[in-house]
Amino acid sequence: MSLPARILLVDDDLAFCQVLARLLARRGIEVQARHDAASALAAVEAFAPDGIVLDLKLGADNGLLLIGELRRLCPQARIVLATGYASIATAVDAMRRGAWNYLPKPFDIDALAQSFEAPGEDAAPPPAAPVSLRRQGWEHMQRVLAECGGNVSQAARVLGVDRRTLQRKLAKRPVKERPE
Repeated sequence: MSLPARILLVDDDLAFCQVLARLLARRGIEVQARHDAASALAAVEAFAPDGIVLDLKLGADNGLLLIGELRRLCPQARIVLATGYASIATAVDAMRRGAWNYLPKPFDIDALAQSFEAPGEDAAPPPAAPVSLRRQGWEHMQRVLAECGGNVSQAARVLGVDRRTLQRKLAKRPVKERPE
């Protein structure tokens, strides 16, 4: 497992960035850390990283919305979206927007290195059966919630439902798909 030679860390958690930057520097990786979207976009042009570790929630900014601009400014960089708010919906959204991979926090340095590698032939094939309507609805609610920065009231307004109804629906995990 190998890491990119130059990594840009984009996370609003200063302590997390310091620890991760130290660990990466010990492995000979050139690292820069930024803590908001504006400074990250400025740094990506000057630093030209091979890899970017991007947090989903950057204070007032949303990491998902930043992926497209990062890809435009630095198309060769592999972007790994790292988040403590992991869900299938945000993972799918991140990949559709151009992220290379998705990594739930907390993670270790080996998991980070693995997330930058190309998917192997042993990767799981896509599901043969379509996803149920109930699961699609739940994932859509998760995606809207992520786009609203985790604000349940705002997500409820966007979805046109009562806040308590949305909270109740989000708490119910959809059942696993059953093969027929």
